Amino acid sequence: MGHQSLYRRYRSQTFAGIKGQPVVTNALRTAVAEGRHGHAYLFSGPRGTGKTSTARVLAKALNCENPTNGEPDGTCTSCKDIEAGRSFDLHELDAASNNKVDDIRELINRVALGSPGRTKVYILDEVHMLTSGAENALLKTLEEPPDHVVFVLATTEPLKVVSTIRSRTQHYHFHLLPAAELEDHLRWVIDDAGLDVDDDGIAWALKAGGGSARDTLSALDLVVASGGAPDTATTGVDLCRAIADRDPAAAVAAMQRGLETGSEPRIIGEDMLGELRNAFLASMGAPLIHLDEASIERANELAKAMGPATITRSLETIGSALIEVRQAPDPRVPIEVALLQLARADGSDTAALLQRIEVLERRVEELSAGGFAPTASSANPPPPSVDTSSPPPGAPAPQTAAPAPTASTPPPPSSGTPAPPPPRSRAAQARQVLQQKEAGGSTPPPPSRATPPAPSTSQPVTAPAPPPAETSAPEPSAPAASAGGTSSLDLNDVVEQLPGVLEGLSQRVRARFRQGTPTDTSGGTVTFSYPNQLPADRASEVKGELEQALSSRFNTAVSVQVVVDASKSGGPPQNRSSRPAPPPPSDSEEDIGPVSELRDADDSSNSMMDRLTAAFPGAKLVDPPPDRH
Repeated sequence: MGHQSLYRRYRSQTFAGIKGQPVVTNALRTAVAEGRHGHAYLFSGPRGTGKTSTARVLAKALNCENPTNGEPDGTCTSCKDIEAGRSFDLHELDAASNNKVDDIRELINRVALGSPGRTKVYILDEVHMLTSGAENALLKTLEEPPDHVVFVLATTEPLKVVSTIRSRTQHYHFHLLPAAELEDHLRWVIDDAGLDVDDDGIAWALKAGGGSARDTLSALDLVVASGGAPDTATTGVDLCRAIADRDPAAAVAAMQRGLETGSEPRIIGEDMLGELRNAFLASMGAPLIHLDEASIERANELAKAMGPATITRSLETIGSALIEVRQAPDPRVPIEVALLQLARADGSDTAALLQRIEVLERRVEELSAGGFAPTASSANPPPPSVDTSSPPPGAPAPQTAAPAPTASTPPPPSSGTPAPPPPRSRAAQARQVLQQKEAGGSTPPPPSRATPPAPSTSQPVTAPAPPPAETSAPEPSAPAASAGGTSSLDLNDVVEQLPGVLEGLSQRVRARFRQGTPTDTSGGTVTFSYPNQLPADRASEVKGELEQALSSRFNTAVSVQVVVDASKSGGPPQNRSSRPAPPPPSDSEEDIGPVSELRDADDSSNSMMDRLTAAFPGAKLVDPPPDRH
């Protein structure tokens, strides 16, 4: 007899010998021992998980002459005949090739015939391949078979089996074997068969088997015949590491090494998909019971080096490339192009951008874990030193100028509350400006030239020295607070600062107060003169906003008074030569005001003829000639 493959030589002959399916074997053993077995079973699960082997053990247990607690003894004539494949009590039918109605009718005609044993067992493998007519022909016999007949249907795709068949059977699910249990079984087979296989060969067989006992034993046969693990065992891992390192040259070189060993591009791509899936499960914290210790360590290493975003993008890209391989003239090209896209550091698609962001975040975490952090001196530089020594006699006292507001630094608040510390980045500065706008309703205006802004508590500022005794009174442009809480406003200063104040207000306030003219500032009240009553009334409705803005600009309480004519209101006459003329009215949308307040103009034209006559003086209207036709 020639060499027998390991999966046939070490096929399980008892329920206890079936690996990785304790729920199924315990249920069947108990049913046989108590005489409560069913008339039809449906075994479903991945390939090589023991479906057919379990069906054969069930047939042996039902016909064994001396069973022990539902287990066949393996020594009686019936058990030996079933093991040798010459028993009339066991009939195996491949439903993939015998899937027509005539095949099922022939099976039904033989069902009623007796057999030497107590029970006749029919095993229909790949039952989902039956045609619709064959399934319907099997229904009645499957529902009410003879008392001595048991059907066992096996399939890898239970969803393709019609519900009318599933409802007539007891359905048992088979699962892939855990890597630890499969490794123990593999080492027992190696010791029992006297094979010479190292740990690398065992690891490669477990990886190639993927949890299937039959596939693992077949891979072990290949390792034994080759004298070790094949050279393509690390191709998928090398490709994944090249993607993690952003090394296109290493990816192409690993692909070429795999092709030179005789592997097809599709096989290399599928091997890489397997490694990526294991790394993805490791990154998500899923249990990896189907992998051995070396594979689990490799999956965790790749998950840490690549990250979830890179792994997900790689799975999608390689999967699409494998679909294109089927119709590509050269199957190597789609895989190699996909590898170059993944290994490149740049990319414009969303997945590539997420991948780059993930890499940056991981590097920041590594730097933070390594103890790198910005120092206080780099985050908040010290303020400039200020010379606090007294000036020489006769020299003016030094003053510390407040920093001018810039586009990136918001102006300090005008109130007495301490200002927040300056933000460290442009994004933080922008958020601070937005918070100030939401709190105040508008953008804070720039500080006045005459009055410096309130000093911030975050930086020490030296107070200006008092003026000498012989100096004159302060200039009008810098109003000083009086005892009554108001300041003496200067008309020229108000006229000069008014355009800047209006720029920070709403459109309605700008449009209505640009029509007026400041005429008086006595008593802390700014008087605006208007030519008639209508614009004056409209300006009075919104003068509250202007009062707040002027008070903030001049650091004192300022009220606004609107009059029709300044000369009749009792105020002093205006000195037109000492202040600049107001800006001319503009026809822009901002100066027009709210559209809802516009009025339609009077229609001065009558008809088209009147307008043509007015446009061409001396023209006459001539009647058209009569139609001769």
